[in-house]
Amino acid sequence: MSFINTLLFGIYPYIALIVLFVGTWARYDHGQFTWKAHSSQMLRKKNMVLASVLFHVGVLVIFFGHFVGLLTPHWAYDWLITPGQKQVMAIVVGGIAGVMALIGGAMLAWRRLTDPRIQASSSTADNLIIVVLVVQVVLGLLTILPTLGHLDGGTMLKFSAWAQGIFTFQGGSADHLLGVHWIYKTHIFLGLTIFVLFPFTRLVHILSVPAEYFTRRYQVVRKRA
Repeated sequence: MSFINTLLFGIYPYIALIVLFVGTWARYDHGQFTWKAHSSQMLRKKNMVLASVLFHVGVLVIFFGHFVGLLTPHWAYDWLITPGQKQVMAIVVGGIAGVMALIGGAMLAWRRLTDPRIQASSSTADNLIIVVLVVQVVLGLLTILPTLGHLDGGTMLKFSAWAQGIFTFQGGSADHLLGVHWIYKTHIFLGLTIFVLFPFTRLVHILSVPAEYFTRRYQVVRKRA
């Protein structure tokens, strides 16, 4: 079991990060015409705005919450809040964002998998990634259940120690996850797998922030006479 734990949470994270960075660079360098979100809004607009806003806002809150929560050292916030208080805040904010992402993601997945016009324009990667993201959100919400049983922040500190150990190349980082609930481990494993899938799906459009929209000239759109 220790070997499997080390393989999944000590070695696989580096494999996932290498694929993420090398694959993303290679796609941008050799396939810039595929670097887009492949929006299907023109094919069917019903409930699109609601679903998209719920999903994207929820996912962004979850992403930055995980990023800050996992990679911020304990000493940087212990003067302000305790680990237990941080964990309760994560449950509340993450729970709300997770429900938003789940509702929006489920609407988008249902739309993509059932609408004939969108099905015809969707690739296998398009269908796969939306399903994977919805499953990941569900797993994230399910982690709230075992978390409610220990609100002292101890388990959260283990996850932070693991993530910070991985990014600082500390040996034995996977040992921090020994004995934690299998839901947490499944959630982490699928999150790493999303890193692996990232360069080969529409997720790459996340890196293309349309900052130029704020400074470009207005577009003049005229109706037909």
